[in-house]
Amino acid sequence: MLGVIAFRDGWIDQLYVLPSAQRRGVGSKLLRVAQREFDQLHLWTFQRNIIARRFYEARGFVLVKETAGVRNEEKEPDALYRWVHRV
Repeated sequence: MLGVIAFRDGWIDQLYVLPSAQRRGVGSKLLRVAQREFDQLHLWTFQRNIIARRFYEARGFVLVKETAGVRNEEKEPDALYRWVHRV
């Protein structure tokens, strides 16, 4: 296994790729699985996770808002992203 994606009803709950498999298209392929299922997707990532943020932004996700993280388990500032299928 090189990576995993967990998604539901317009949300990506998790996308993880082993470090040794990163930058080889695995994450993009997993993301496309979810994108084929829904016309729009949302996800949260930590603000400090610049690599993930660049990954999502390069694939059409747009920043919706940033929060102080008071609602997540880690209490870590986070960022909400949204992707919409364009025809």
